[in-house]
Amino acid sequence: MRDYATFDASQKIALIGSFNFNRSKDYPTTISIGPSYFDSYSTWPNVTFLHGFNLGKNGTIGHDTLVGTVPLACKALSNSKLAYWQLGNEPDLYKTSSQGPVRPSWWNETDYVEEWLNKTRTMKQVIQQNCPEVITQNKFQFYAPSFGGTGNSLNLIRTWAAGLDTDRDIAFIDSHNYIGGATQPGVTLQGTLMNHTSTVLSVAKHLNESNLLAAKTDLPYILGETNSLYNEGAPGLSNSFGAALWGVDFNLYCAATGIRRVHMHQGTNYRYASWQPVQTANETLGTKAPYYGNIMVATFLGDLTSNNVSVSDIELGSTYQNAYAAYVNGLLQRIAIIQMRAFNSTTGTTTSGPRPSETFSFRLPSNQNANVKGVSVQRLMANGSDAITGITFDGYSYNWELEQGKPVLLQNVTRNEVVQVTQNGEVSVDVPWSSAAILNLEW
Repeated sequence: MRDYATFDASQKIALIGSFNFNRSKDYPTTISIGPSYFDSYSTWPNVTFLHGFNLGKNGTIGHDTLVGTVPLACKALSNSKLAYWQLGNEPDLYKTSSQGPVRPSWWNETDYVEEWLNKTRTMKQVIQQNCPEVITQNKFQFYAPSFGGTGNSLNLIRTWAAGLDTDRDIAFIDSHNYIGGATQPGVTLQGTLMNHTSTVLSVAKHLNESNLLAAKTDLPYILGETNSLYNEGAPGLSNSFGAALWGVDFNLYCAATGIRRVHMHQGTNYRYASWQPVQTANETLGTKAPYYGNIMVATFLGDLTSNNVSVSDIELGSTYQNAYAAYVNGLLQRIAIIQMRAFNSTTGTTTSGPRPSETFSFRLPSNQNANVKGVSVQRLMANGSDAITGITFDGYSYNWELEQGKPVLLQNVTRNEVVQVTQNGEVSVDVPWSSAAILNLEW
């Protein structure tokens, strides 16, 4: 939204948005915000925010919007609410956007960096005048450049070489990623999302960039915006249980390969959203399938604030399944298995009989297996990969209809499973098609 929003100091309403369905049916592309827009930062306590400013708009309106909103944003985010700043969204698409270009065809990395430096320096001057504590507390730091991907009209390596971080105010190198497009021909649940090979190939482009940048900077490389399919996801794909399984595999693969943060893109009425916060004409209020994948990822990673957690890829050599190991302070603590072979809840598979499953066996480190007291199992389950309801993690449902999204333990779901460690240190677990599991090692 940040590159669509202009500021009107006399506007009484927080936000006025107009839709142009030729540009997007999912969000307004002409937006005017007033001073009361920034009151929204007071509605969610104990949360820090990234605020994004408009870079896309040029001319007097763009300048006035920037200098008019900076004081309001920094004051609204006082008292420890500020995380980081952003300036612009996906500038590598400014001259090629299907919604209409906002830069000329000759605009290149050097031009972008010059504009970035001019505007961030203007921001710093305005903040110094209005919220000097932001500067003294070293809070004038950015996610940047927030590129839309690795193969668009601006190159991240050349952008960095052109001096993007000349002023040393970038905290995270930010790029965006989507596995495919919502209306892209050939996109399927099994072939695109529930597909480890697809994830590996998609993330590899970012690993190439981060490796090249590592010689120039030690700043963390992150995915500041990502989800399943760009253009807010596709119905029947991005809102399905299969997308939840994809989310587990994607996030854990990123963690295992050195992507330091992953921000899953959300929005009202978006097909790939983890939850719908309000009832609308287009979408029902409630918890969506991808949320359960988020819960499993958070459970697997554990408490990152008090422990040193690292994730390793247990490469299984398969397109449709993978596993990961979580180490806490150097000790193997958890193993995650994602079984992405599609099982349709209405038609099943091409084979007859019950839902297929596979047995996964792992040999624990020889210097540790004798000390394992037990192994418990937590499962991410639904009736099939196409399910959009009836999903549980470790027997809990987060359905809005039950307790308004709070966890509710269901009585008809198997949980508290325990598997044995053999004398040679091997542990095995059956995982049905279109499901996932975490093995928790009890020491």
